[in-house]
Amino acid sequence: MYPTDRESLERDSDLEFIKASGPGGQHRNKVETGVRLVHRPTGITVTATERRSQHANREAAFERMQARLEEFQRVEIPRKPTRPAAASRERRVNEKRISGLRKKLRSTPTEE
Repeated sequence: MYPTDRESLERDSDLEFIKASGPGGQHRNKVETGVRLVHRPTGITVTATERRSQHANREAAFERMQARLEEFQRVEIPRKPTRPAAASRERRVNEKRISGLRKKLRSTPTEE
């Protein structure tokens, strides 16, 4: 289990500032407002570049990392295989029989 509180994330993650791409002109091209966060124990990488300020992107990256770690640690409960109930099996067989009869009526009658 990996802790997902902010202090633990800051301690266990590498924070890197990157230049963001996309619209925004000269300011966007010359300032490193994007944030890349790498969680060292798991190797999970998260980036945030949609905000204009480094601080806002940093907050967004930590929120995303917290969500990814919680999802990563969630234990998936195995599905118990079930069988169709007797009533539903009977219903299905009746529908198949009716469908077959309907198709048989579509064909041209044979002379015997």
